Amino acid sequence: MAKQDTIRTVKPCPRLEGEIILPGDKSISHRAVILNSLARGKAEIGNFAPGKDCLATVRCLRALGVEIEKKSKFGNLPAKVILSTQQTQQTQGTLAVSGTGDYGLKEADRVLNAGDSGTTMRLLCGLLSSQPFMSVITGDASLRSRPMGRLIKPLRSMGAEIWGRGEDSFAPLVIRGRELHGIDFTLSIPSAQVKSAILLAGLFAQGNTVLHQPIPSRDHTERMLKQMGVRIECEGDSISLTPLSNPLSPLSFRVPGDISSAAYFLVAGAIHPNARIILRDCGINPTRTGIIDVLIAMGAKLEIENERWEANELLADIVVESSELKGIEIGGGSIPRLIDEIPVLAVAGCVAKGKTVIRDAGELRVKESDRIAAVSQELSRLGAEVEELPDGMVIHGGEFLSGAEVDSHKDHRLAMSLAIAGLIAKGETTIAQAQSAEISYPAFWQDLVSLVPQACHSEGAK
Repeated sequence: MAKQDTIRTVKPCPRLEGEIILPGDKSISHRAVILNSLARGKAEIGNFAPGKDCLATVRCLRALGVEIEKKSKFGNLPAKVILSTQQTQQTQGTLAVSGTGDYGLKEADRVLNAGDSGTTMRLLCGLLSSQPFMSVITGDASLRSRPMGRLIKPLRSMGAEIWGRGEDSFAPLVIRGRELHGIDFTLSIPSAQVKSAILLAGLFAQGNTVLHQPIPSRDHTERMLKQMGVRIECEGDSISLTPLSNPLSPLSFRVPGDISSAAYFLVAGAIHPNARIILRDCGINPTRTGIIDVLIAMGAKLEIENERWEANELLADIVVESSELKGIEIGGGSIPRLIDEIPVLAVAGCVAKGKTVIRDAGELRVKESDRIAAVSQELSRLGAEVEELPDGMVIHGGEFLSGAEVDSHKDHRLAMSLAIAGLIAKGETTIAQAQSAEISYPAFWQDLVSLVPQACHSEGAK
């Protein structure tokens, strides 16, 4: 029986104040469990992201013969352990991974299901292209509608055998593992998922793999590979990977807080007239901090405190307070650093004085929803003046928002962005299919309520 849709109602509140302990970074969690599955030995991943996307990756790896267990606390294992000196006391979401070594994965006895996770599908495609067996990977209706051709093209040039549906290679995908060879390839668009898939394939290829990225994308894969003993050099816009000569070293660490999850509270604190919010242990990888840079450029009062390193990733505490924002133009090389945060930045644009222009974000058309169309449509329901562009939107800010019935389009980022808009809209905002937030941030609604008990006061099902 299908799960009923959840309705959440959000209304304005007199003050937002409190501290949020963020869930683990989703991008880092995917990569940590995949790479530790390939290592020889055991590792623990603390603060593993609890959302459905990362659990889909765990489910697929288990089907491929990897032993992955959930633990009640972060402990010690005979692996390379990197711990910050100022860890949170949070103990939920720790995974113990027993790596299989270079070619220890086994052919699954069923179709692999990536759910709604494009990261799961793309990264595993790169990995499975080199494994000596056949795999089939699919996903839900949303993921099956997302083109995979730009991923399959470079993998085929490495010698991979992959088939999908139609000219754009939609899932389900059939992969017959083969011996691969390294390539020299230029990424036509900035995609960390495609880049990471090629690097995973290159680990087991003959000869070096060299990638050129005219516009850099998030670099979690490169950082983690280097930390686990891989010879990988990043210089300018080029990445050079040498295939494995020894198994990966297992890496135990605590995943930094997810900056994409932090974005909702950063915007909430900035646009609310009476707010002060502290976000603890947030990852501030330079390839991901576009949201911080843009909010500061808009006039947000943001402070970054207590910077430190965890497994080659930078993290810090972030304090945000009520601010007077102004509209700006967002585009070009900044887009890959904030692509997931554009829906909630659009909410900030509604409040900012003047015009906010977002361009070069055509990638949003093929996410969990057509985010350009969906954001424009739903914010317009709240009274915002939003002009849809082929690759972005123009938001005429400074107008008061009014509560209305809106819909998440089954998109987690839209559900949470609409909740933030509801905090400053006059009247009540009712969000249909609000359960979509669980995909990346299961505790979102509880964390929102913790800032002010009146923030979210009812829910229901339809």
